[in-house]
Amino acid sequence: MPTDVQTRPAVEAAQPAAELSIVIPCYNERANVGPMVDKLDAALAGIAWEAIFVDDDSPDGTADAARAIAARDPRVRCLRRIGRRGLASAVIEGVLASSARYFAVIDGDLQHDETRLPQMLGLLRDGRADVVVASRFAEGGDAAGLSAAWRHRLSAVGIALVHRLLPVKLSDPMSGFFAARRDLFEQTAPRLTGQGFKILLDFLLSTRAAPVVAEIGARFRPRTEGESKLSILVMVQFGALLLDKLLHGMVPLRFLSFAGVGAVGLAVHYVVLSGSLSAGLGFGAAQTVATIFAMLGNFQLNNVITYRDMRLRGRRLWRGLGEFMVVCGVGAAANIGIARTLYSENDGAIFAGLLGAAIGLVWNYAVSSTLVWRARRR
Repeated sequence: MPTDVQTRPAVEAAQPAAELSIVIPCYNERANVGPMVDKLDAALAGIAWEAIFVDDDSPDGTADAARAIAARDPRVRCLRRIGRRGLASAVIEGVLASSARYFAVIDGDLQHDETRLPQMLGLLRDGRADVVVASRFAEGGDAAGLSAAWRHRLSAVGIALVHRLLPVKLSDPMSGFFAARRDLFEQTAPRLTGQGFKILLDFLLSTRAAPVVAEIGARFRPRTEGESKLSILVMVQFGALLLDKLLHGMVPLRFLSFAGVGAVGLAVHYVVLSGSLSAGLGFGAAQTVATIFAMLGNFQLNNVITYRDMRLRGRRLWRGLGEFMVVCGVGAAANIGIARTLYSENDGAIFAGLLGAAIGLVWNYAVSSTLVWRARRR
């Protein structure tokens, strides 16, 4: 089938209302846009469908490729997001922008088996399921696309953890390929975290009542174009999502991440302080060096993990670093001042120290979110 967006034949503008919206979150998937539309066209013959590519401002021109096809095929749309990033939030925006009764989520890298879509839609149509998951581990499925042994191990560990929390039993709760009723998703959307890559897990853990879920086997193909997005960061965000659900959303997910980064910063501080003292520096100089290293490490980790969807780059990165250092400096001063006051009032050194640290953490988080990162989403 042709994949060149310039030679693709025009589709008549008068199309029936879509019954199925396929939401395709993507980043740097330009080479896969044309083949994806071709595969959907073949797999969904006789079904009224629409494809919504949600692109996180890919530098490779993914949005341009999708728009070129959309100009000739009214079943194709593109949502280009500026200043926001992340698979989960991309899926949420794509589903909420759809108009069909049912939707499906499929990766833009061609690893998911689109030929399973008609069967998934049939289960939803017949009312036999509210959610249908295409599983790599159900009968008829395979996980050949998880080529590296470490990816298989990570997947197995994640599934084992999820089984302790899910209200339904699934062989592949980590799947990124699923279909559901749009009204159920819209009812659940206000409770979704929108963070990380495991939107199915977030969806199933956030519904008010356990939905009826069906699984069908599906192949997970090896990637042919582009690069895998799976990394240790994905697993960190997955762990944060589980923690958020265990706490029932009482503590903001970003705050948990910010606090976790802060704990790493304490470890960095200790290592650098110990090394500096061993190298012969006086305590004052060693403490200063350790503090600077800890702040630099915290800033970088927060930029990559906690605020990944509004990550600072270029000149904004350096300006943000300066602001972060000032914010943390004020937070440290508040920490020390409050702890000293409490200690002088005989509240105990441990209690005073912990309360001072907690207040410093809340200050750093609140001001960093407002000044250092949030202001740059516009």
